[in-house]
Amino acid sequence: MRRLVRHRLVLALMLGLASVPASAVQPDEILPDLAMEQRARAISSELRCLVCQNQSIDDSDAPLAKDLRVLVRERLKAGDSDTAVRGFVVARYGDFVLLRPPFDLRTALLWAAPFLILLAALGFLWRRGRAMAAPASAVPLSEDERRRVARLLDDQAP
Repeated sequence: MRRLVRHRLVLALMLGLASVPASAVQPDEILPDLAMEQRARAISSELRCLVCQNQSIDDSDAPLAKDLRVLVRERLKAGDSDTAVRGFVVARYGDFVLLRPPFDLRTALLWAAPFLILLAALGFLWRRGRAMAAPASAVPLSEDERRRVARLLDDQAP
């Protein structure tokens, strides 16, 4: 029993450690001002690594991500606001650099696509279910077919 509890605790610890996000920020990139470093981390956690594409620049080890992290910190040291820093990066790389792109006319299909696919799938399943549940249209037997059925049934009678 103790062994099982110990295994569960080790598993829980491993899963807990696995869920902690890894930061790729190098010690030489960290700003001495703690408030400014927190702003830089907040901004870089919203920017996509253009090499990895599924990580923020804060989590990526790619050289381009490092360059972007340094760029964000340089802009903050120059006195830019958080919005100005994001705007500067978006002006250079486009909305794709944002992990959460804004909702506008150009990205409306991107935001709506999952819902449209879900609606199309539900519509397909609904039509398919109705088609399978509907009885086949009955066509009356011709006189010749009735005679053949009657003969077959007579032959089967004991």
